Amino acid sequence: MSDDASNLDELIRRVDPDRWLSSRFIGDPQARADVIALYAYDHELARAPRVASNSLLGEIRLTWWREVLDEIFDGRHVRHHPTAQALADVVRRRNLPRAPLEAMIDARYRELDQSPMSPNEALEWARDTGGLAAELAAGILDPAGEAAKARGAGTAWALSRMARKAPVFAPTAAQALAGAREAAKGLSAESFPAAAHAVFAGGLGSEFSRRLRLMWAVARGRI
Repeated sequence: MSDDASNLDELIRRVDPDRWLSSRFIGDPQARADVIALYAYDHELARAPRVASNSLLGEIRLTWWREVLDEIFDGRHVRHHPTAQALADVVRRRNLPRAPLEAMIDARYRELDQSPMSPNEALEWARDTGGLAAELAAGILDPAGEAAKARGAGTAWALSRMARKAPVFAPTAAQALAGAREAAKGLSAESFPAAAHAVFAGGLGSEFSRRLRLMWAVARGRI
């Protein structure tokens, strides 16, 4: 693993332990690094609304990442940023489409609006953030598989994190988790780690119990 890849792996281990743990079940080191780069991209997009002091600065940060996509898909020099460089490598190596990567940016604009989300808005937001990240990861792990079946898992995971802070979304998250469990049954063993982190949508628990739940989910191929 290169130094840059190792640094991104350590970043995701620190800021995104759920998906980092699920990525440990990806056997191929290059595929694991590619998925980690995708999660790092999602992390950078999530940071944009959080660290900006106002909505305009948040928009500027999101526009910066849209310009990264322009550079990647236009075949131009990609600006020197570890996640941008890693994403460019993954897009070229895996032939990823632009549309879902751009939709992940678009979804973050809703967070710049201070008005509360409705449950339907939260569901749409989750589908286009954690959901699309899971679907793209599944496509990397098994290009011939049914990657779309992982989207529900990523959606349920993202919604559950929101529901911990805003319990009004708990019923929506529970419904999403039920659908994700059914859809994930159609995932191959290779692509299942892209959905496995949805097991954490059911609750927190101790570190030991979390790891045990994850191992059991991967062994069964069930969320």
